[in-house]
Amino acid sequence: MDKHHGKYLTTGEFAKLCKVNKQTLFYYDQIGLLSPVFKNEKGYRYYSIRQIDLFFVIDLLKELGTSLNEIQKYMQNRSPESFLSLMYQKKEEIVKIRQEIETKEIMIEAKIALMEEASHLDFYQVTLEQLPEATLYLSENIENITDEEFVKVISDFINELNVSHLDTGYPIGVITKREQILKGEFTNYSYLYIEQPHPKEGYPYFQGVKGDFLIGYHIGDGYTIHKTYKRLFSELERLNLTFGDYVFEEYIYDTVVMNHKEQYVTKIMIQVNQLGN
Repeated sequence: MDKHHGKYLTTGEFAKLCKVNKQTLFYYDQIGLLSPVFKNEKGYRYYSIRQIDLFFVIDLLKELGTSLNEIQKYMQNRSPESFLSLMYQKKEEIVKIRQEIETKEIMIEAKIALMEEASHLDFYQVTLEQLPEATLYLSENIENITDEEFVKVISDFINELNVSHLDTGYPIGVITKREQILKGEFTNYSYLYIEQPHPKEGYPYFQGVKGDFLIGYHIGDGYTIHKTYKRLFSELERLNLTFGDYVFEEYIYDTVVMNHKEQYVTKIMIQVNQLGN
């Protein structure tokens, strides 16, 4: 059989077209995955140009996480029907992968935006701002639970966000009711929450009350947060404001971006009313 007349390719030529080394082709031949069309009397291997597409399909399946053993099983029972079934299966996997990547991209974009916004904040300033309504996904009620129970709630909440694809890249915050704050129970939270800028249907959400909020920042860990609340109380009094129903807290800087807890920054948003309202 004449190689040039039949338009066959040597191992080196075929490997170059497929952008792999010759050893890969030798191995595929050894395991019966992709063998040359023929070998001449000197043992030289020759491939057909028709096998290029087959190699690319094998390479595609590998890139999609298909094991060589699974590919071998397909190769042993090739048919238009089995090929079509395989392609539909891989298409579904690609759609899922793309959705996961898009979700991660949204999360990263949110974290970038939040961090860039944080770089322009004055953490020593207290401001009165009007916040829009926000859709929040809440944990179970966590008032008066033990430290051990709190750890379990956090773990369950994070797992729920991952399973339900509700992690938006926004920080996990805490809601504390007015009664706890007025009693000085600043860490007796009522709920964990995460903001949902694009809410999915079928989930129970909490609509964060829009309106006026006194916003300040606590620098340090939770053990000293009472000092920041004392400062915010003074500002409430100075502005003739009273507490609304809730206080929201979110980390601005935490262990993700800071080495020491003394550098952590927590954003405190106190819902307020004008005195007499």
